[in-house]
Formats: sequence, C-alpha cells, structure tokens
Amino acid sequence: MKPIVFTDLDGSLLDHETYSFKASKPALELICKMQIPLIFATSKTRPEAEQLQMDMGISEPFIVENGAAVYFPNGYRRINIKEGVRQSAYMVIRLGEEYAEIRKFVESVKERFKIRGFGDMSPEEIASLAGLSVTQAIQAKRREFTEPFVMEDMSVLSNLEDAAKTRGLKIAQGGRFFHLMGEGQYKGRAVEIVTAIISENMNDKVISIGIGDSANDIPMLKCVDIPVLIPHPDGRFEDFDIKHLMRARQPGSKGWNQIMIDILSNITKESVNG
Repeated sequence: MKPIVFTDLDGSLLDHETYSFKASKPALELICKMQIPLIFATSKTRPEAEQLQMDMGISEPFIVENGAAVYFPNGYRRINIKEGVRQSAYMVIRLGEEYAEIRKFVESVKERFKIRGFGDMSPEEIASLAGLSVTQAIQAKRREFTEPFVMEDMSVLSNLEDAAKTRGLKIAQGGRFFHLMGEGQYKGRAVEIVTAIISENMNDKVISIGIGDSANDIPMLKCVDIPVLIPHPDGRFEDFDIKHLMRARQPGSKGWNQIMIDILSNITKESVNG
C-alpha cells in the first residue's frame, strides 16, 4: 500500500502557541525516508505554505485556505494533471471564490455584524491576535480566496451565516478565527481530488491518512481511510466521531509525531505480512 498523508498545520503538525514543528521531526524524517507524499491541508495562504515547505525541506502539493485551491509543483513525480491552470511554478486547481468577492461581502456586513477581517487589520494587529511575527502576518494577509475574521457578538453568528449563504458563501471555524469562503469549497473536496490524481499515477493501492484538530478539518477526516484527531492544548477533542477514527494522545506536534509513527509502523508491518 502507498500512504498519502494530508495534514492540518496549526494545532496539528504545528504547535498551537509556538507554531513549532520541532517535536514532529522523527515522523517527518520517516515520511521522507519512505517517500510518502506529505500534503498540507490548511487555512494558511500559499506564501505561508511555501515558507513552511522550505523550512521542512519538502516539495509536495499543498491545499490552502481551507480547500480553496490545490497547488501541484511543476513536474511533481511525473504526474499527469489533466485539470487546473498553469501558474508560475505550479499547476493550480482552484475551488474557491476570488478574494475580492469575499471582501465585497465583508464590507457590506461588517458594521451590521461587528466583524473585522484580515483585510481590515494591520500586520501588527494580526501578529498580536495570532501569535505570529510581523513578517509571518504579512504572509497571512496575502489572501487569494478566503477571509479570516473575528466578531464581537457570537449570538449573531447564525444571522451572519444566513447572510453569507445568500451570496454563495459560508463560514467555517478554525482554531483562532472564523473563515469566510466560497460555499462550494471544503478541505474534503480538495483531498478527494488530490487522492484521485495521485492514485491514477501509482501502481499500487493508495491509503489516505488525514490529521486535524478543528471543526474545519472534519470534511477532510470524513473522506480519508485513516482519520486522526489531535486534541486541543487543553486536552479536549472536537465533538466528532466516525468509523475508524484515531485520537492522538497529546496535542500539537508531539501528538502528531507519536501517532504518525504508530500508523506508518502498522502499515509497514501489514505490507510485510501481507
């Protein structure tokens, strides 16, 4: 069997507070040694994903802004990608709405619902809210498809969701922010597309692994063979359960590392015994 790993970043592969992946390095080295595709499925932007890939020394496809787009590096594993458009160093499969359209909606409702999106904030304010450096916050502001936001009054969230729906938009909840996005995009759809493309180009059975910690990861976990839920820093899990769901014992990169090593060891044993 050929594993493919889809992973959320904040609170999963990266620690919630520090954004460090240091504790996950043993599993990352094993994934690299086994030549397993490690595919980010994140709410982060393309520049943020690119920087993290550079930091980890990998070059793989990645899914950004909660399933808004899939980026395949040019020439990746000699895979023939029939859909998508060429964009610089990538073949891009776009699933989300244009950021300009998202911002038009935010401008039309932000006073009524008392919300503030990244487009309304300075890099310094985003850095303070998200625990990022100013440089990282500048990358986080480079939105192409979605808008993270905060709101003062949670009691009007359902009304905001109704207003978004009339414009073909929806709201997802992440670890720190709400995310406004196109109604037809979600991490699960992007994961299914990537799995299908890679499966068509492999000469063995593909087994997909998905790892996440937040509500916006649930669509991804529902469509993989091995779903993994990471606890929040307080030890609490999202209220969610599906068949074959695995739960890590620790939050962040420590839990990610432990359960990834366990899963890959079991897959290796099954392949040898089978």
